[in-house]
Amino acid sequence: MNYSQRQIELSAQFQLGIDTHLSESNIDIRFCSFTSNKFGSLIDPELISTEDKHIRENMSFSYPVFMRKGSAPANKAILLLHGLNERNWSKYLTWAEYLCTTTGKPVILFPIAFHMNRSPLSWSNPRALTTLMEMRRRNNGMDRSLSFANVALSERISENPKRFYSSGRQSINDLAQLFTEIKQGKHPFFSENTQVDIFSYSIGSFLSQITIMTNPDGLFSDSKLFMFCGGGIFSSMFGESRSIMDKSAFARLLQYYMNDFSSTVKPASLSDRIYESFFSMISPDKNKAEREDFFKQLGDRIEGISLEKDRVIPYRGVVEAMGNENASSRISLLDFSFPYSHENPFPIVNSSISSEINASFNQVFGRAAQFLA
Repeated sequence: MNYSQRQIELSAQFQLGIDTHLSESNIDIRFCSFTSNKFGSLIDPELISTEDKHIRENMSFSYPVFMRKGSAPANKAILLLHGLNERNWSKYLTWAEYLCTTTGKPVILFPIAFHMNRSPLSWSNPRALTTLMEMRRRNNGMDRSLSFANVALSERISENPKRFYSSGRQSINDLAQLFTEIKQGKHPFFSENTQVDIFSYSIGSFLSQITIMTNPDGLFSDSKLFMFCGGGIFSSMFGESRSIMDKSAFARLLQYYMNDFSSTVKPASLSDRIYESFFSMISPDKNKAEREDFFKQLGDRIEGISLEKDRVIPYRGVVEAMGNENASSRISLLDFSFPYSHENPFPIVNSSISSEINASFNQVFGRAAQFLA
Protein backbone atom coordinates (compact mmCIF):
# COMPACT_ATOMS: atom_id res chain seq x y z
CA MET A 1 0.00 0.00 0.00
CA ASN A 2 1.18 3.49 -0.85
CA TYR A 3 0.22 5.30 2.35
CA SER A 4 0.02 8.81 0.89
CA GLN A 5 -1.96 7.70 -2.15
CA ARG A 6 -4.37 5.63 -0.07
CA GLN A 7 -5.08 8.46 2.36
CA ILE A 8 -5.93 10.77 -0.53
CA GLU A 9 -8.22 8.09 -2.00
CA LEU A 10 -10.00 7.45 1.29
CA SER A 11 -10.44 11.16 2.03
CA ALA A 12 -12.14 11.52 -1.37
CA GLN A 13 -14.50 8.62 -0.65
CA PHE A 14 -15.35 9.41 2.99
CA GLN A 15 -18.52 11.42 3.58
CA LEU A 16 -19.61 12.11 7.13
CA GLY A 17 -22.88 10.37 7.91
CA ILE A 18 -23.09 8.51 4.59
CA ASP A 19 -22.48 4.75 4.49
CA THR A 20 -19.80 3.92 1.92
CA HIS A 21 -18.08 0.87 0.44
CA LEU A 22 -14.37 1.58 0.00
CA SER A 23 -13.01 0.98 -3.48
CA GLU A 24 -10.24 -1.60 -3.86
CA SER A 25 -11.14 -2.92 -0.42
CA ASN A 26 -13.45 -5.33 1.34
CA ILE A 27 -14.35 -2.66 3.88
CA ASP A 28 -17.58 -0.75 4.42
CA ILE A 29 -17.89 2.44 6.45
CA ARG A 30 -21.17 2.42 8.39
CA PHE A 31 -22.45 5.23 10.60
CA CYS A 32 -24.25 5.05 13.94
CA SER A 33 -26.10 7.79 15.78
CA PHE A 34 -25.26 8.64 19.38
CA THR A 35 -26.89 10.91 21.96
CA SER A 36 -24.83 11.77 25.01
CA ASN A 37 -27.12 10.88 27.91
CA LYS A 38 -24.82 11.77 30.75
CA PHE A 39 -23.76 15.33 29.98
CA GLY A 40 -23.47 16.89 33.41
CA SER A 41 -23.92 13.58 35.21
CA LEU A 42 -21.18 13.09 37.80
CA ILE A 43 -19.80 16.52 36.88
CA ASP A 44 -19.91 19.57 39.11
CA PRO A 45 -22.47 21.82 37.31
CA GLU A 46 -20.16 24.77 37.90
CA LEU A 47 -17.61 23.14 35.58
CA ILE A 48 -19.90 23.42 32.58
CA SER A 49 -20.54 26.78 30.96
CA THR A 50 -24.02 27.65 29.78
CA GLU A 51 -22.60 28.13 26.30
CA ASP A 52 -21.23 24.58 26.20
CA LYS A 53 -24.52 23.08 27.37
CA HIS A 54 -26.20 24.48 24.27
CA ILE A 55 -23.75 23.17 21.66
CA ARG A 56 -26.15 20.68 20.11
CA GLU A 57 -23.47 19.06 17.92
CA ASN A 58 -21.75 17.86 21.08
CA MET A 59 -24.91 16.19 22.34
CA SER A 60 -26.13 14.28 19.26
CA PHE A 61 -23.83 13.11 16.48
CA SER A 62 -22.86 10.16 14.33
CA TYR A 63 -19.65 8.14 14.31
CA PRO A 64 -18.14 5.85 11.65
CA VAL A 65 -17.44 2.13 12.00
CA PHE A 66 -15.08 0.38 9.57
CA MET A 67 -16.16 -3.22 9.06
CA ARG A 68 -15.75 -6.04 6.56
CA LYS A 69 -18.43 -6.04 3.88
CA GLY A 70 -21.42 -8.21 4.70
CA SER A 71 -20.10 -9.31 8.08
CA ALA A 72 -22.53 -10.60 10.71
CA PRO A 73 -22.76 -8.89 14.11
CA ALA A 74 -19.21 -9.06 15.48
CA ASN A 75 -18.08 -10.22 18.91
CA LYS A 76 -14.81 -8.27 18.85
CA ALA A 77 -14.05 -4.63 18.06
CA ILE A 78 -11.38 -1.93 18.23
CA LEU A 79 -12.15 1.58 19.48
CA LEU A 80 -9.93 4.25 17.88
CA LEU A 81 -9.44 7.49 19.83
CA HIS A 82 -7.93 10.57 18.20
CA GLY A 83 -5.81 13.54 19.23
CA LEU A 84 -6.50 17.00 20.67
CA ASN A 85 -8.12 19.73 18.55
CA GLU A 86 -9.08 17.42 15.68
CA ARG A 87 -11.90 18.55 13.36
CA ASN A 88 -12.03 15.77 10.74
CA TRP A 89 -11.24 12.08 10.38
CA SER A 90 -8.93 12.33 7.33
CA LYS A 91 -5.72 11.33 9.12
CA TYR A 92 -7.36 8.29 10.68
CA LEU A 93 -9.05 6.72 7.66
CA THR A 94 -5.98 4.78 6.55
CA TRP A 95 -5.27 3.79 10.14
CA ALA A 96 -8.78 2.41 10.61
CA GLU A 97 -8.79 0.60 7.26
CA TYR A 98 -5.46 -1.07 8.02
CA LEU A 99 -6.52 -2.20 11.50
CA CYS A 100 -9.86 -3.50 10.24
CA THR A 101 -8.32 -5.35 7.28
CA THR A 102 -5.44 -6.83 9.25
CA THR A 103 -7.26 -7.87 12.43
CA GLY A 104 -10.66 -8.63 10.89
CA LYS A 105 -12.29 -6.59 13.67
CA PRO A 106 -14.62 -3.62 13.15
CA VAL A 107 -12.96 -0.31 14.08
CA ILE A 108 -15.09 2.32 15.82
CA LEU A 109 -13.94 5.94 15.33
CA PHE A 110 -15.51 7.71 18.30
CA PRO A 111 -15.17 11.50 18.71
CA ILE A 112 -14.05 13.07 21.98
CA ALA A 113 -16.43 15.72 23.37
CA PHE A 114 -16.32 19.01 21.40
CA HIS A 115 -14.08 17.46 18.73
CA MET A 116 -14.56 16.22 15.16
CA ASN A 117 -18.26 16.55 14.25
CA ARG A 118 -19.09 17.21 17.90
CA SER A 119 -18.14 20.85 17.39
CA PRO A 120 -19.78 23.67 15.40
CA LEU A 121 -18.54 24.07 11.82
CA SER A 122 -17.64 27.67 12.66
CA TRP A 123 -14.76 26.42 14.82
CA SER A 124 -12.92 25.30 11.68
CA ASN A 125 -14.12 27.98 9.23
CA PRO A 126 -11.40 30.63 8.69
CA ARG A 127 -13.94 33.23 7.59
CA ALA A 128 -15.95 32.78 10.80
CA LEU A 129 -12.77 32.88 12.90
CA THR A 130 -11.21 36.07 11.46
CA THR A 131 -12.50 38.36 14.22
CA LEU A 132 -11.32 35.97 16.93
CA MET A 133 -7.87 35.74 15.30
CA GLU A 134 -7.53 39.51 15.25
CA MET A 135 -8.61 39.77 18.90
CA ARG A 136 -6.04 37.19 20.09
CA ARG A 137 -3.32 38.92 18.07
CA ARG A 138 -4.16 42.23 19.72
CA ASN A 139 -4.20 40.70 23.18
CA ASN A 140 -1.19 38.38 22.87
CA GLY A 141 1.03 39.97 20.22
CA MET A 142 2.22 38.33 17.04
CA ASP A 143 2.35 34.82 18.44
CA ARG A 144 3.64 32.57 15.65
CA SER A 145 1.94 29.55 17.24
CA LEU A 146 -1.51 31.10 16.64
CA SER A 147 -3.35 29.78 13.57
CA PHE A 148 -6.84 29.39 12.16
CA ALA A 149 -6.55 25.70 13.06
CA ASN A 150 -6.01 26.32 16.79
CA VAL A 151 -7.67 29.67 17.51
CA ALA A 152 -11.05 28.24 18.57
CA LEU A 153 -9.56 25.81 21.10
CA SER A 154 -7.03 28.42 22.23
CA GLU A 155 -9.78 30.89 23.06
CA ARG A 156 -11.92 28.26 24.80
CA ILE A 157 -9.02 27.12 27.00
CA SER A 158 -7.91 30.68 27.78
CA GLU A 159 -11.46 31.60 28.74
CA ASN A 160 -12.02 28.51 30.90
CA PRO A 161 -9.24 25.90 31.35
CA LYS A 162 -11.67 23.67 33.28
CA ARG A 163 -13.03 22.67 29.86
CA PHE A 164 -10.10 20.29 29.39
CA TYR A 165 -11.25 18.31 32.43
CA SER A 166 -15.03 18.61 32.00
CA SER A 167 -14.92 17.54 28.34
CA GLY A 168 -12.75 14.60 29.38
CA ARG A 169 -15.35 13.63 31.97
CA GLN A 170 -18.12 13.76 29.41
CA SER A 171 -16.02 11.66 27.02
CA ILE A 172 -15.46 8.98 29.69
CA ASN A 173 -19.19 8.90 30.44
CA ASP A 174 -19.90 8.63 26.71
CA LEU A 175 -17.46 5.74 26.32
CA ALA A 176 -19.12 3.97 29.24
CA GLN A 177 -22.49 4.52 27.55
CA LEU A 178 -21.13 3.15 24.25
CA PHE A 179 -19.53 0.10 25.88
CA THR A 180 -22.74 -0.63 27.83
CA GLU A 181 -24.76 -0.50 24.62
CA ILE A 182 -22.30 -2.85 22.88
CA LYS A 183 -21.89 -5.35 25.72
CA GLN A 184 -25.63 -5.57 26.35
CA GLY A 185 -26.20 -6.49 22.71
CA LYS A 186 -28.07 -3.26 21.95
CA HIS A 187 -25.72 -2.10 19.20
CA PRO A 188 -26.75 -3.02 15.62
CA PHE A 189 -23.22 -4.10 14.62
CA PHE A 190 -22.16 -6.11 17.67
CA SER A 191 -23.32 -9.14 19.60
CA GLU A 192 -23.75 -9.31 23.37
CA ASN A 193 -20.54 -9.31 25.46
CA THR A 194 -18.38 -8.10 22.57
CA GLN A 195 -14.73 -7.68 23.49
CA VAL A 196 -13.67 -4.07 22.81
CA ASP A 197 -9.98 -3.13 22.74
CA ILE A 198 -8.55 0.36 22.22
CA PHE A 199 -6.11 1.96 19.80
CA SER A 200 -5.35 5.47 20.98
CA TYR A 201 -3.28 8.34 19.66
CA SER A 202 -2.01 11.46 21.43
CA ILE A 203 -4.53 12.88 23.95
CA GLY A 204 -6.72 9.89 23.15
CA SER A 205 -4.16 7.81 25.04
CA PHE A 206 -4.40 10.13 28.06
CA LEU A 207 -8.18 9.73 27.95
CA SER A 208 -7.83 5.95 27.57
CA GLN A 209 -5.49 5.64 30.54
CA ILE A 210 -7.87 7.58 32.78
CA THR A 211 -10.87 5.63 31.47
CA ILE A 212 -9.29 2.25 32.19
CA MET A 213 -8.10 3.47 35.61
CA THR A 214 -11.66 4.60 36.39
CA ASN A 215 -13.21 1.46 34.85
CA PRO A 216 -16.89 2.52 35.27
CA ASP A 217 -19.12 -0.49 36.00
CA GLY A 218 -16.19 -2.80 35.21
CA LEU A 219 -16.77 -2.19 31.49
CA PHE A 220 -13.05 -1.90 30.66
CA SER A 221 -11.78 -4.78 32.81
CA ASP A 222 -10.72 -6.88 29.83
CA SER A 223 -9.88 -4.14 27.29
CA LYS A 224 -6.39 -4.05 25.82
CA LEU A 225 -4.82 -0.66 25.07
CA PHE A 226 -2.32 0.21 22.35
CA MET A 227 -0.98 3.77 22.57
CA PHE A 228 0.72 5.61 19.69
CA CYS A 229 2.43 8.94 20.39
CA GLY A 230 0.71 9.03 23.76
CA GLY A 231 0.70 7.79 27.33
CA GLY A 232 2.61 10.63 28.98
CA ILE A 233 1.95 12.43 32.23
CA PHE A 234 0.16 15.78 31.77
CA SER A 235 3.03 17.93 33.10
CA SER A 236 5.38 16.64 30.39
CA MET A 237 3.07 17.48 27.49
CA PHE A 238 3.84 20.44 25.24
CA GLY A 239 0.64 21.55 23.57
CA GLU A 240 1.94 24.76 21.97
CA SER A 241 1.45 24.03 18.29
CA ARG A 242 -0.21 25.60 15.27
CA SER A 243 -2.30 22.42 15.11
CA ILE A 244 -3.26 22.30 18.81
CA MET A 245 -3.22 25.58 20.78
CA ASP A 246 -1.26 28.80 20.88
CA LYS A 247 1.42 29.78 23.39
CA SER A 248 -0.85 31.83 25.63
CA ALA A 249 -3.53 29.14 25.86
CA PHE A 250 -1.05 26.39 26.63
CA ALA A 251 0.58 28.50 29.37
CA ARG A 252 -2.87 29.09 30.87
CA LEU A 253 -3.71 25.37 30.71
CA LEU A 254 -0.44 24.28 32.29
CA GLN A 255 -0.58 26.90 35.04
CA TYR A 256 -4.15 25.97 35.96
CA TYR A 257 -3.66 22.21 36.24
CA MET A 258 -0.27 22.41 37.92
CA ASN A 259 -1.32 25.01 40.49
CA ASP A 260 -5.07 25.58 40.77
CA PHE A 261 -6.98 22.45 39.76
CA SER A 262 -7.12 20.67 43.11
CA SER A 263 -8.20 23.81 44.95
CA THR A 264 -10.92 24.85 42.48
CA VAL A 265 -12.36 21.49 41.39
CA LYS A 266 -13.57 18.96 43.92
CA PRO A 267 -14.60 15.29 43.51
CA ALA A 268 -18.29 14.72 42.81
CA SER A 269 -18.32 12.15 45.64
CA LEU A 270 -16.00 10.32 48.02
CA SER A 271 -15.68 7.56 45.44
CA ASP A 272 -15.19 9.79 42.39
CA ARG A 273 -12.84 7.60 40.37
CA ILE A 274 -12.66 9.95 37.36
CA TYR A 275 -11.35 12.77 39.53
CA GLU A 276 -8.82 10.56 41.32
CA SER A 277 -7.59 9.00 38.08
CA PHE A 278 -7.23 12.37 36.37
CA PHE A 279 -5.50 13.85 39.43
CA SER A 280 -2.94 11.03 39.46
CA MET A 281 -2.02 11.75 35.82
CA ILE A 282 -1.27 15.47 36.29
CA SER A 283 2.33 15.19 37.50
CA PRO A 284 4.78 12.41 38.44
CA ASP A 285 4.58 13.04 42.20
CA LYS A 286 0.78 12.65 42.48
CA ASN A 287 -0.21 9.15 43.66
CA LYS A 288 3.03 7.86 42.15
CA ALA A 289 3.07 4.41 43.78
CA GLU A 290 -0.60 3.70 43.05
CA ARG A 291 -0.31 4.92 39.46
CA GLU A 292 2.78 2.87 38.65
CA ASP A 293 1.25 -0.19 40.32
CA PHE A 294 -1.85 0.21 38.16
CA PHE A 295 0.21 0.11 34.97
CA LYS A 296 2.19 -2.84 36.29
CA GLN A 297 -1.04 -4.73 37.00
CA LEU A 298 -2.21 -4.14 33.43
CA GLY A 299 0.66 -6.35 32.31
CA ASP A 300 0.25 -7.54 28.75
CA ARG A 301 -3.01 -5.61 28.33
CA ILE A 302 -1.03 -2.48 27.44
CA GLU A 303 1.52 -1.77 24.74
CA GLY A 304 2.56 1.18 22.65
CA ILE A 305 5.00 3.12 20.50
CA SER A 306 6.53 6.53 21.17
CA LEU A 307 8.57 8.53 18.67
CA GLU A 308 12.03 9.94 19.34
CA LYS A 309 11.28 13.40 17.90
CA ASP A 310 7.83 13.76 19.46
CA ARG A 311 7.85 17.13 21.25
CA VAL A 312 4.15 17.16 22.19
CA ILE A 313 4.08 13.90 24.20
CA PRO A 314 7.72 12.87 24.63
CA TYR A 315 8.78 9.42 25.77
CA ARG A 316 10.17 10.79 29.06
CA GLY A 317 6.59 11.70 30.01
CA VAL A 318 5.52 8.11 29.39
CA VAL A 319 8.26 6.98 31.79
CA GLU A 320 7.05 9.54 34.34
CA ALA A 321 3.48 8.24 34.01
CA MET A 322 4.11 4.50 34.00
CA GLY A 323 7.44 4.19 35.79
CA ASN A 324 10.71 3.25 34.12
CA GLU A 325 10.30 -0.52 34.42
CA ASN A 326 6.73 -0.55 33.08
CA ALA A 327 7.50 1.87 30.24
CA SER A 328 10.67 0.12 29.10
CA SER A 329 8.96 -3.28 28.99
CA ARG A 330 5.70 -2.20 27.32
CA ILE A 331 6.42 0.92 25.22
CA SER A 332 8.85 0.96 22.28
CA LEU A 333 10.74 4.11 21.27
CA LEU A 334 11.14 4.45 17.50
CA ASP A 335 12.61 7.03 15.16
CA PHE A 336 11.91 7.52 11.47
CA SER A 337 14.43 8.45 8.78
CA PHE A 338 12.19 11.16 7.27
CA PRO A 339 11.01 14.49 8.73
CA TYR A 340 7.94 13.95 10.92
CA SER A 341 6.21 15.41 13.96
CA HIS A 342 3.77 14.34 16.66
CA GLU A 343 0.93 15.98 14.78
CA ASN A 344 1.97 14.48 11.44
CA PRO A 345 3.83 11.21 12.00
CA PHE A 346 3.27 10.01 8.42
CA PRO A 347 3.47 13.01 6.05
CA ILE A 348 1.49 12.89 2.83
CA VAL A 349 4.14 13.21 0.12
CA ASN A 350 4.75 12.43 -3.51
CA SER A 351 8.49 11.96 -3.44
CA SER A 352 11.36 9.57 -3.01
CA ILE A 353 10.68 9.14 0.73
CA SER A 354 7.22 7.65 0.20
CA SER A 355 8.66 4.12 0.46
CA GLU A 356 10.22 5.00 3.82
CA ILE A 357 6.90 6.39 5.05
CA ASN A 358 5.15 3.22 3.91
CA ALA A 359 7.65 1.07 5.78
CA SER A 360 7.34 3.12 8.97
CA PHE A 361 3.55 3.07 8.82
CA ASN A 362 3.61 -0.71 8.39
CA GLN A 363 6.05 -1.03 11.27
CA VAL A 364 3.81 0.91 13.67
CA PHE A 365 0.45 -0.45 12.59
CA GLY A 366 1.71 -3.97 12.01
CA ARG A 367 2.77 -3.96 15.65
CA ALA A 368 -0.57 -2.50 16.75
CA ALA A 369 -2.56 -5.00 14.70
CA GLN A 370 -0.57 -7.91 16.06
CA PHE A 371 -1.26 -6.75 19.62
CA LEU A 372 -4.96 -6.09 19.00
CA ALA A 373 -5.66 -9.12 16.80
